[in-house]
Amino acid sequence: MTSTATLTPAAAADRTGVSIDTLRYYEREGLIGPIQRSVGGRREYTESDVFWIGLVTCFREAGLGIADLREFVAILRGEHSPQDRVVFLRERRAALEERVKALSRAMEVLDDKIAYYS
Repeated sequence: MTSTATLTPAAAADRTGVSIDTLRYYEREGLIGPIQRSVGGRREYTESDVFWIGLVTCFREAGLGIADLREFVAILRGEHSPQDRVVFLRERRAALEERVKALSRAMEVLDDKIAYYS
């Protein structure tokens, strides 16, 4: 038995707000993990895993696709410079900024239509 506390899949899912199926999917895609296993073969999530799950979830909510996430994980785990990481993140941030502007314009149109029909 290890001295570090671990979480069951259900507890990790509860802590991170994603389903157990999503946890398995992220692991299969190489976005998290490898997840350690108990002697009986059950997944045991660490605080580090919970952090990664949160990061992946945040990036997904920001609109990054699985391919983007795979690329980012490869940059983090590979022999890439910190500058490579910054370039990746800046590019994704710029795309997200454009998306926010488009959503803002769409909200303005909706607000105009709401005002018109009210």
